[in-house]
Amino acid sequence: MTAFSPSTHLPPFPYYPNEMSILRVDNLTKTYPSASQPLTVLHAVSFDLQAGDTFAIVGPSGSGKTTLLGLCAGLDRATSGSVWVNGIQLDDLSEDQRAAVRNEHVGFIFQNFQLLPTLTALENVLVPLELRGQRGATKTALDLLDRVGLAARAGHYPAQLSGGEQQRVSLARAFANRPAVLFADEPTGNLDPDTSERVVNLLFDLNREAGTTLVLVTHDLELAAKTQRTLRLRGGKVVEELAR
Repeated sequence: MTAFSPSTHLPPFPYYPNEMSILRVDNLTKTYPSASQPLTVLHAVSFDLQAGDTFAIVGPSGSGKTTLLGLCAGLDRATSGSVWVNGIQLDDLSEDQRAAVRNEHVGFIFQNFQLLPTLTALENVLVPLELRGQRGATKTALDLLDRVGLAARAGHYPAQLSGGEQQRVSLARAFANRPAVLFADEPTGNLDPDTSERVVNLLFDLNREAGTTLVLVTHDLELAAKTQRTLRLRGGKVVEELAR
C-alpha cells in the first residue's frame, strides 16, 4: 500500500481471520435526527463480497440504496454497524483517512458523470493517477481511453462530448487506479437504451479484466440481473437477496 502523510496515516488493516473480503458490511444502520422523532433510513444491513464479485442493490426511491452506497464507500458515517473496505475498517477513521482509503482502494461511477468541466477527457482520467503519484500516468490514461473507444477524443472537454462519451470517460477514470471495489450509482440513468447497453458492456468487461468487486445501485432490474447477487431494499430494510 502506498505510504500516506502523517495526517492521513491509516491504522493496521484489521483483516478477519481466514477471510479475504473486499467489502464487508455488518449490521449497518443509519438514523437521522428530526423534529418529531429520529428517522431510520437503513436498518441492520449486512453482506460480504469477495474479489471479483458483482452485486446489485435495488429498490424503490427512498428505500435506502444511495444511503447504503455512501456508507459503504466511506462518504458518510453509519449510526451503528461496521464497514470494511479491502480489510480496512472505516468506522473510526478521520475524514482524511477515509478519503485516503477511497483514493487507494475505491472507484466511482455516477449517473451525472461527475467529470471536471475545465479538464479534458485525458486530464479527467489522469486525476486519480496523479493523486497516487503513479509513474507512466499519461500512457495509462491514454490506454484506458483507447479501451473505451475514446482515444481520438482525449483532448475534448466534457461539454464537447455526448452523454455516452462522458460516461465512458468516467469508466476509464474509475478503473484508472485499479480499485479493489467500484461503486456505480445509476450508471445508465441518463443514457438512451442503445448507449446504455454499450456502457454496461464496457463496465462488465473492464470489471472482469481488472478483477474488481462491483457494487451497483440501479432501478433497472435487467441491469441488476447481470450481476451475481442482488440485494433488494424496501423502507431501509433487506427484503430479499438473490444469488445467480
